[in-house]
Amino acid sequence: PPNLDLCMSRLFLIRHGKPAATWGEADDDPGLDEVGRAQAEAARDLLMSQPAEHRPTKVVSSPLRRCRETAEPTARALGVEIEIDSSVGEIPTPAGLSGEDRPAWLREVFQGRWADAKGDLDYEAWRRQVLASLAPRGGTAVFSHYVAINAVMSLLAGDDRVLVFRPDHASVSVLDSDGTAVTLVERGPEASTGVL
Repeated sequence: PPNLDLCMSRLFLIRHGKPAATWGEADDDPGLDEVGRAQAEAARDLLMSQPAEHRPTKVVSSPLRRCRETAEPTARALGVEIEIDSSVGEIPTPAGLSGEDRPAWLREVFQGRWADAKGDLDYEAWRRQVLASLAPRGGTAVFSHYVAINAVMSLLAGDDRVLVFRPDHASVSVLDSDGTAVTLVERGPEASTGVL
């Protein structure tokens, strides 16, 4: 029989490093703080230490600054440009919800199931779109967000709860893709505290 491993390609899903501000604070697109910058370098070192056949060759990031800054050391080490992709970005906030109301809305979303998330968007469809965006990205390091990573992990686990995984800042999860389907190889380290 054919070796199925030859059809699979490694994919890394990385949460951004520690931002200089948390959601609900004055800056709605913070960059990394000093700890976050060190975490970005540690993620780069982990990715670059992969065996040659698994090392990423492309870097994709959410449009938000904290993800782009986390991706920069890896992109520099690989000598590639960062591809910006909003499909691995933050969960969209419902229309009409102010920035100061977003933290309370997110806390409520975290307590429930994807189908019950309140808003003007079909969040069940959104989470499927996040996973679908990863399928053709074998050989890529994808820098994303807490909720988007949970969207992927919940689908891979067959679990309809929003919060199934608490990825720490710069946590690197390992996936495989055959170009159409994604499978989990190993979850990255989890945070010991809540979302920041």
